[in-house]
Amino acid sequence: MRELPVIGRPPAERADAAHNRRRILRAAAEVIATRGPEAVSMDEVARAAGVGVGTVYRRFGDRARLVYAVIDDRERDFQTAFIQGPPPLGPGAAPAERVRAFLHALADRTEAQADLLLMAESDPPEARFRDGSYGLYHRHLSILLREIRPDADADYLADALLAPLAANLFLHQRRTRGMPLDRIKAGLDTLAGGLLGSG
Repeated sequence: MRELPVIGRPPAERADAAHNRRRILRAAAEVIATRGPEAVSMDEVARAAGVGVGTVYRRFGDRARLVYAVIDDRERDFQTAFIQGPPPLGPGAAPAERVRAFLHALADRTEAQADLLLMAESDPPEARFRDGSYGLYHRHLSILLREIRPDADADYLADALLAPLAANLFLHQRRTRGMPLDRIKAGLDTLAGGLLGSG
């Protein structure tokens, strides 16, 4: 699992390690931008970054972790918004409003980087659940759900609310079924309302 928190400054690292990390992430982002996410391989990124493939593996472990590192800048902004930003996404709104705002914001977040998220969540198959972001989303929703329905299984319901936002299903709905983003958000509202006893 990737280390949390994503928010804030990363842990201090040696200057050469930080330099290599930046080179690797720039190279990976360039490969993604020019050839698409499917072109990302540890060997290809190592060549583009001018480092040994062992350096890439030591720094990131596997392709999913490398892709998540490329995704991290947008992820930091998203996490900041729901942890300490203005309501209704951030603190200060009623829990049900925050659940709705969170699901809508996560739909927007998924829309913005769906292809990268698909690759990161699929390689290996359990990658979505071992990523630190999923754990944070789950905890955030669980806390809100316990406030709304103390008698309910908040951990299960949090997974149920996050399931429709898996990148593979999201892209299937958007591209194969042609669903507009507003329709997906409306469906999330209906699902959340039913689970929370308000739909």
